[in-house]
Amino acid sequence: METQSRTGLIADIGGTNARFALVGRNGAVCASERVRTGDFPGPVEAARTIISRHAPDNPPHLGAFAVAAPVSGDTVALTNSPWEFSIKAVQAALGLDTLRVVNDFAANALAIPELTDDDWTGVGVDWPGRPDAPIAAIGPGTGLGVALLMPDGDGGWRAQATEGGHVTLAAADADEARVIARVWTNCGHVSAERLVSGSGLLLLHRTLKDLGMAEGMPLDSAEDIAAAARAGDPLAARAVSMMFAMLGTVAGNLVLSTGAIGGVYILGGIVPANMALFQASPFRDRFEAKGRFRDYLAKVPTRVVTHPNPAFLGLARVLRRGLS
Repeated sequence: METQSRTGLIADIGGTNARFALVGRNGAVCASERVRTGDFPGPVEAARTIISRHAPDNPPHLGAFAVAAPVSGDTVALTNSPWEFSIKAVQAALGLDTLRVVNDFAANALAIPELTDDDWTGVGVDWPGRPDAPIAAIGPGTGLGVALLMPDGDGGWRAQATEGGHVTLAAADADEARVIARVWTNCGHVSAERLVSGSGLLLLHRTLKDLGMAEGMPLDSAEDIAAAARAGDPLAARAVSMMFAMLGTVAGNLVLSTGAIGGVYILGGIVPANMALFQASPFRDRFEAKGRFRDYLAKVPTRVVTHPNPAFLGLARVLRRGLS
């Protein structure tokens, strides 16, 4: 694509990494790059680096950022990163005519209508889902993101950001109750994100070991735990299985609370990277385990999004009006 068509800048900014891309008038990505947030003081410096590498002679004039944080005013403070910035100041510093900033999982939710059958893998039953009902987006990564996609009444969709990752985590069996009780003594409030996330997997692994509930080697990262689980380490396998079961509990609660019988789409970095472990886990059984409402949930599809950058699809949708 010619340089002149690079008119938009999008960014998916998480707690650990930020993915930037330049997009053309049709919303197609022209160039993209991932950086570590810890390598830059803020989004201006990171964006300038990307622009200087890929479009030094024709900088973008429109912007749309997705951030792993609530967006309720001009100031944005990342939940799991030291980045904090003013939307207006970033817009001015980058010379953008407009800058839209949305919650990262709102951007992920907006991507769902853009997905093809090749962009997701079903887990459990694969009913089509009610076309006129809300759809839930949820996913563990650095944190636990949650958003809703709701019909707008005119054949389209609108996204609703939430902080559903911070709901109180409920135990669904005696072992989970022991784990949550131990974590509660140190944290006070045990949210879903506390144990269903990258850092949550590490905490879960350590807590299971401290309680003597499984034997295995000590590990220092979620990636190492997942790798050990794939290799058959009992403690790592127990931690991963329990986290995915807890995700099923949270996802089922989300559907019951919001009426998202259009389906649940699972995003974030952890589940797609560990599909075999996820498909073998109690996730789907736990998702449906709601007593008298088991049959209600049994018909709700759960799908893992395998598209490499779904937030880019959602952000391109945000920009599309301005780029046309």
